[in-house]
Amino acid sequence: MTSYFEVEQRDGAARIGKILLSTPVRTPYIIDTASLKDREGPVSDAGSMWELSTEEAMENIKKIREVSGDDVIIILPHQNLAPDVPDDVAEKIAKKTEVECEGPVGRIYRHGQDVKKADLYVMEGAGAFDGNARKFLERIIEIRENAAPDTALYVPNLCTPANAAMLIYLGADIVDNTRAIVSGYNDVYLTTSGNYFTDSMTELPCRCDACAPITLEELKAMPKAERADILTRHNCNMLEAEIALARERIRSGNLREYVEGQCRTEPWLAALLRLADDQYDYMEEHAPLARSNQLLATTSESMTRAEIVRFARRVQERYTPPESDILVLLPCSAKKPYSISNSHAKFIRSLGKNRRYVHEVIITSPLGIVPREIEITYPAAHYDTVVTGYWDAEEIKWVSSCLSEYLSKNKYSHIIAHVEEAYREICEIVSKELGIEIIYTSTGNVSSRESLDNLKNTLSDIVANGEFRQNKPRSDLMRAIADYQFGPGAGKLLVPEKSKIKAPFPKHQVFSDKKQIATLIPQYGTLALTIDGTRLLAESDSFEGYTVTIDDFLPRGSLLAPGVIAADENIRPGDEVLVTGSKAIGVGRAMMSGKEMVASTRGIAVDLRHIKKADKVKD
Repeated sequence: MTSYFEVEQRDGAARIGKILLSTPVRTPYIIDTASLKDREGPVSDAGSMWELSTEEAMENIKKIREVSGDDVIIILPHQNLAPDVPDDVAEKIAKKTEVECEGPVGRIYRHGQDVKKADLYVMEGAGAFDGNARKFLERIIEIRENAAPDTALYVPNLCTPANAAMLIYLGADIVDNTRAIVSGYNDVYLTTSGNYFTDSMTELPCRCDACAPITLEELKAMPKAERADILTRHNCNMLEAEIALARERIRSGNLREYVEGQCRTEPWLAALLRLADDQYDYMEEHAPLARSNQLLATTSESMTRAEIVRFARRVQERYTPPESDILVLLPCSAKKPYSISNSHAKFIRSLGKNRRYVHEVIITSPLGIVPREIEITYPAAHYDTVVTGYWDAEEIKWVSSCLSEYLSKNKYSHIIAHVEEAYREICEIVSKELGIEIIYTSTGNVSSRESLDNLKNTLSDIVANGEFRQNKPRSDLMRAIADYQFGPGAGKLLVPEKSKIKAPFPKHQVFSDKKQIATLIPQYGTLALTIDGTRLLAESDSFEGYTVTIDDFLPRGSLLAPGVIAADENIRPGDEVLVTGSKAIGVGRAMMSGKEMVASTRGIAVDLRHIKKADKVKD
């Protein structure tokens, strides 16, 4: 924990933060390597104890504090080691280099060592991980999970314009320009798409202030020192531009989309992204419940990003389908939500009055399956993907597994699949795997008059020859979203049998015993709860609610992290939470994960919407 670093905005594990010095410093931030020893920047290095004695190191600290006071983070004296140094050697050196000082400090993070309080942690030997995706990922996750969440992470001697976005996406807050400078002196021209030796180039593709005034021929003709100066300035310009772009992507909530494309520049970056997605718990914990921007699923890695996998898992583990006997499987549409598309409007008309007996599930990539009730819930109504009619083997395997798991848990007397091409292939795979019968109604084109009539007539024949349970569309929708959002059983608590659904779709409101319980938020397809709604969840013995426990005070405005005593670990940014304490009860939207609320000493934990005293409502 720290008094000098505060996270202001998050996009997964990436963050925009603020180093709280007299002139605040925004992160992600680039340290000028020269300034570390010149002590002219916000971060200063007290020196390496490979070169200094303890007395000399303490004298350095004293000088820095005399000049800058508490307006600089001092990286304490250290003896950097390679990542594969034996633990006993690292432990001896750690004891030898133990130095303390007042004010903001940075510490070298050593693998396996006790984590001491600091405002900034430096990944030891980060440069040695270049190209080793697995080891680097293990180390950055280890640091982020063991260090307090409101501390900055500095990854030295590794950042280039090509890998900057990835480092930030995985959790780096501070980088430096070491590689940019060294590359310049080695005649290497850095770009976001890779590195080039100047001897192999025929023109300069950049128009920054270092490149614009000269031609490549002029650059090659310069003396070594002058050429190095130009190349260094260019490389640093590229790095600064990439860091600025990463900050803007975090603000927009679409850094992931950029990283999916950028990782193609180097094999180890593509490996990093794929390995990171395998670390689902780490990536999902930081992923918000919903985003305001569109989710672009345009690469193979899109299928494994945390938001996609979370949606698929919640459909299987949380979502409770309505009590229907007849299932209709439909293809997705380019327009979202599906029900407003031309194709789905035709499907719905063909189902006609018999639609009340039907449960509709849409087959799609990369989400897998989307029950109609949660088609407006993020990311089902917020994604866009490549539409070519071609599905690769991985897509078919993934979507087939989602449908298979769903049909293994939820039984229907009749299953109709109004699908073609890859969708039909998926249904046939699942039908064979589970040994279930599926009726196919499309005759070549799902939107043709012949196919639609076949769908209508098939359903009519099924309904005419049996007795089937009818749906309650409004209640089913609100219960399904509640289960998806809060967990199994939440739907029955928040939308009991005698409740009333008011207001037209998509702004439904749930009332029970004349008390408003929840409102559907069309922008995200999630529920905003009232205090009475959150109480229903929190006070139920059969449900583990989304609760934040605070100290004995009445919050005013936003709830800050220092006031949080405990919080459910399943809380994610954007979740609806109940805030409860001895003097107040409230409801609002989480701004950080539950674990982060408890561990942080700075930042907004919950954006409160309603706060209530024991005897009256606080406006």
